[in-house]
Amino acid sequence: MTTQILAISSDGPEMLQMMMDRVAEETGGYILDFPLLSDPDAAIINRYGLFNQDDSQGRAIPHPTAYVIDLEGQVHWKFTEVNYRVRPENADILAALAELGG
Repeated sequence: MTTQILAISSDGPEMLQMMMDRVAEETGGYILDFPLLSDPDAAIINRYGLFNQDDSQGRAIPHPTAYVIDLEGQVHWKFTEVNYRVRPENADILAALAELGG
């Protein structure tokens, strides 16, 4: 089974690069090895209904979400949380991927 991790952010490319630089600095040189996609107009965020209406600063940020999607575009697993500090467990994502791989 082939998998691909993608991250989508409402930040522009410059902000994403700053975040990547900060991660590298704080981790002793770790370089993110997956694409960070910029969605500054929140087109994708809105299409999936993930826009955080309650953001106190009025930013176009999504709720933290993870999807497992097959090659035909069918969603097999989804995790969405309104609290940005709560993220899916790696074990849950790996279990969803294992179901796809048979």
